[in-house]
This record gives sequence, C-alpha cells and structure tokens, in this order.
Amino acid sequence: MKRKHYFCENDAIMIKVGVLGAGHLGKIHLRLLQQSDKYELVGFYDANETNAKKVEAEFGYNYFSTIEALVEAVDVVDIVTPTLSHFDCAKLAVSKGRHIFIEKPISKTVEEAEAIRALVAEHGVKGQVGHVERFNPAFKAVKNQIHNPMFIETHRLAEFNPRGTDVPVVLDLMIHDIDIILSVVNSKVKYISASGVSVISDTPDIANARIEFENGCVANLTASRISLKNMRKTRFFQKDAYISVDFLEKKCEVVKMKDAPEQPGDFDMILQNAEGVKKQIYFDNPEIPNNNAILDELETFADAIKNNTRPIVTLHDGTEALRVANRVIESMDPKTRKG
Repeated sequence: MKRKHYFCENDAIMIKVGVLGAGHLGKIHLRLLQQSDKYELVGFYDANETNAKKVEAEFGYNYFSTIEALVEAVDVVDIVTPTLSHFDCAKLAVSKGRHIFIEKPISKTVEEAEAIRALVAEHGVKGQVGHVERFNPAFKAVKNQIHNPMFIETHRLAEFNPRGTDVPVVLDLMIHDIDIILSVVNSKVKYISASGVSVISDTPDIANARIEFENGCVANLTASRISLKNMRKTRFFQKDAYISVDFLEKKCEVVKMKDAPEQPGDFDMILQNAEGVKKQIYFDNPEIPNNNAILDELETFADAIKNNTRPIVTLHDGTEALRVANRVIESMDPKTRKG
C-alpha cells in the first residue's frame, strides 16, 4: 500500500508522525516533534510498558500499546529503538506504506540495510538516517568550502556512559565521523587498517582507524568512550586551505592561502617556501547559525516528503557508513582483516 506524497503547494498540511522507542534519544525526538510546525505528533510505542506509561504520564504523549496500532495511525515512523530492532521496525512500517526515519546506525548488518532500501523502493516511500552531525551548525557553515580534502583527522572522545556499550565504539561514536568523511570525499575506499582496545566493555572502547581512498585522500579517525573529557573535532587539509570543525562547541576555523601581494601590508601573514614562492595566510571564518541539529534533520525529512525530493542523509548514505564501519571493526581482528 502506497502512501500519498505531500507537496509544497499546501504547506499547511502537517505530516502525522509516530515514534518507536522512548528511551533517552526517543524522548528528545518526541519533544522536538511536538514543537515542530511540520509534524503532527500522534504518539509513540515503547517495548518497555513501565517506561512507556511513565513517559505518557509525565509528558502527555499518546502511548500505543502495539507497534502495529501506531504504524496504522501515522504517515511517518520515527525509529529510535535499539539497533538490533531497526530492521524489523522498518520492514513493518514500510510494508504499510509509511515513510521512515531511522536513527544511526541504519541497521545491525549491511544485508539488513540493503533489504530496507529495497523495501523502500518497492513501496514508493522515503527514508532518512539520523546521522545528525550533517546538521551540526559548525559543519553546515563550512561544508561548501571543503573541496577535495587530502588528509582528514578526527577525534571523537566521550566520558564513560553505560548506555551504548552493547556495541563497539566504532558503531557507537566513530560512525558519525565516517559518515561526515564519506559525505565530503568523492572517492571510493581503497584500504582500511584499524586497532581497538576493550577496557571496560566486551567490545572495543577505544579505536583508531586509517581509511585510504582511491583518490589519495587519507583519513585518520580516533574514537574513545572512556576519556576524561568530551571532544568532537575534525580537521580537513586541502590545497591552500585548512578547515577545523568543533562539533561539540559548534565552532569552526578556516585558514586559507593565496598568492602574496607584491607589497604586503604590515600585518599580512606571509609564508615563503624553499623555491621562493610567497603565500599569504588569511582567515575566512563564516558565521555559524544557531540551530537544533536534531530538529533540523527531522524537519528536512518532512520537506523531502512534501516536496518529493531526496532526503539529505539517504538510506544509501547510512548503508555506506555502516559498510565502512564494519570494515573498520573487521580490520581490528587479524583473522578477519580484508583491507
């Protein structure tokens, strides 16, 4: 059964949405969807009935006792459940002709992700993956200035939190940076090497990966969930430019080089190489808009549905981020290393 599309001629139409999962992130989605003027929040479902009734009593959201009942009542299903259940939730929603928004990672396996994509295409609906850093205001402010980066370095460090330790740190944290890197490097992955250490959890808590692309770009990623302080920084190095993004503090820095003027000013920063070529260093830091990244990703999905356009973070994007993340995990084990 196909659902109708919503077009921009009638912006007054609000899309009916329901949330699957009322955990920490699910409650954030519920609050933002209720505030949005692009969605009508119909309600939510959570497998933990005790938690669900507590959320219903505390916030007043309408609790559905079954997934099926919620899916029947909405146009969009927002899947914020544990990763292991993403596929089953998506399959149920899409088979009923509902659009789906899925938190990252898109699913447990690449095979499940590919199956979700096939179902979405078959039923003529839309899907988006919640790689929220794409909507971080600091990244949005500089994305158009990132051109053919040749070296990328990322650090995503977090203080220990038991929530999320059921999966490797690569799927918990590093996948954010993998998605960002894949979104700006227009080349196929050539080789991956990685190492990881389990300190507290049964899966790696600290990981480092080196991703080499066919065009020569190299990305070095570090992720940890047992650090003493939080950090989410990425640096892009490209010809005549250095771009730094602080995803946590929502700050960015752009340093560029151009041919030095014949008569430099007293305060101009000039570099000269061994061949005598002079370059002027200057700063070109853009204004950073104030936005809520989670609300932005949800509302741009509403726009894609209404205008029948491509979502900003597609199911294909989510699948490729998962594919690379899995290759990183595999390369940590010499027995499964494929490169």
